[in-house]
Amino acid sequence: MSLNIGIVGLPNVGKSTLFKALTKRQVDCANYPFCTIEPNKGIVAVPDERLQRLAEVSKPEKIIPATVEFVDIAGLVAGASKGEGLGNKFLSHIREVDAIVEVVRGFADPNIIHVAGKIDPAADVEIINYELIFADLETLGRRTSELKSEAKAGLAPKLGEKIGLMEKIKTRLEAGELVNSLDLTKDEGLEIRDLHFLTQKPILYVLNVDEASLNSSPPPLTIRGGAAVSPLNVRGDEGELITDLAKKFSPIIPICAKLESELAELAENEVQDFLKELGLKSTGLDTLIRASYKTLGLITYFTSGSDETRAWTIKEGTKAPQAAGVIHTDFEKGFIRVEVIDWKDYVAYGEVGAKEKGLMRLEGKDYVMKDGDVCYFRSA
Repeated sequence: MSLNIGIVGLPNVGKSTLFKALTKRQVDCANYPFCTIEPNKGIVAVPDERLQRLAEVSKPEKIIPATVEFVDIAGLVAGASKGEGLGNKFLSHIREVDAIVEVVRGFADPNIIHVAGKIDPAADVEIINYELIFADLETLGRRTSELKSEAKAGLAPKLGEKIGLMEKIKTRLEAGELVNSLDLTKDEGLEIRDLHFLTQKPILYVLNVDEASLNSSPPPLTIRGGAAVSPLNVRGDEGELITDLAKKFSPIIPICAKLESELAELAENEVQDFLKELGLKSTGLDTLIRASYKTLGLITYFTSGSDETRAWTIKEGTKAPQAAGVIHTDFEKGFIRVEVIDWKDYVAYGEVGAKEKGLMRLEGKDYVMKDGDVCYFRSA
């Protein structure tokens, strides 16, 4: 399935540097606002050690990972919802993505200007979120006016309930709350689905810190809601910044974009040696990619054989026929059953060995896929 994540932030917070590290693509990171005008796009692999483990057993000709498309969106400034800076273009690009990564600045550098004149990541997030809220309020206002006009004309039933829902959302938005934080019923969610509220999208927050502030062996930081962040921690003044940020927003992932950009230029074995020196299991970017994947409510199942070992992306809760349809629509239409082996059993015993030990299951149309399933679909 196709999915994309927009990287947003105020000018000069390091989001284009982060994008470059993510995609290993050279983008213009010049030190002035609005350097990024048209969004740059790049496809990146979702890090998944299970894929390589399965390939070691199947010895396929090809290994194909799951992927995420990241979009580097132009820098925003206060007043974007009113057309300031690149205003409407910025907002239109956000509407096209499935989730948002907000990059905020936690590093000090006199050679790189900050549009607000100070380093305050919590304030940066609030600027971005309020611009999204203002845009949503405009959308909400238009929809409310339409509903009230329809009510006067007696054109549709239950308009009073719909208008009441719009007023409830308006009150919460004006209080600074995002739509994705509201406790809406299933019917209410369906009612606003076509409005494509910007603040309804899942959001992750990246704090771009200085390399000197990275601590090589800290415990993972736990923040509001119990969400875990990157194994990289921060100390000193930047440690206070992320603590302040965590009180208001989550999930937060601290990353040194400059360091990650340099790591992206190294060979894989050199990266692993570097991580080992720091006592880390993965880069901050790998943590971000995995967190982005999880934030979208996605899981992975696998197919593995002599031709290819491949990771397939599906929504959590997807049933077997729809999962088969991700491979090819004909597989969903003609679905009969699916043969399922847990990836650990596949790695331990191989396909034949797992079958012999009774570790392969036959599942039907109502089977809900699990993360890590290795599947062979049977269809008519």
